[in-house]
Amino acid sequence: MNASDNVADRITAGRAVYARNLGVPEDEAESMLAARAGAQYAREALLAAGGPGWSGTELTDRDRSVAVIAALVGQHVADARLITYLNAARAAGVTEEGLAELMVLLTAYLGQPAASVAMATVLSTAPLAVRPGASPSSISDPTDPA
Repeated sequence: MNASDNVADRITAGRAVYARNLGVPEDEAESMLAARAGAQYAREALLAAGGPGWSGTELTDRDRSVAVIAALVGQHVADARLITYLNAARAAGVTEEGLAELMVLLTAYLGQPAASVAMATVLSTAPLAVRPGASPSSISDPTDPA
């Protein structure tokens, strides 16, 4: 295997990781990432994602998602980047209660401002059926004119 094959393999693997994390088909992942951050950044991100951090065997996608959430919250990130990994964590089996517990834990290490903003993002992106105050009787059908 020559160096260019290794780069191509890492980009291919990275594209698969981003597709999984973004919840899009592999052929859309690179363009979506480039639209968010530019083509040069997207290429470097795909190379990194194709390496041992996201493609190694010792961490699960659940572990990786929790680690990335902690890193983003520590940097006060509560936008689409955090939402991407909240959804990836949910897809990997982290429950809403688990995400809330993570925010409580992060409060002890990062402080109230960062974790409380992130918790607001957790709540606003939770499936409707599990949002605080939402009960089956309080969830309306958006197609019902009543």
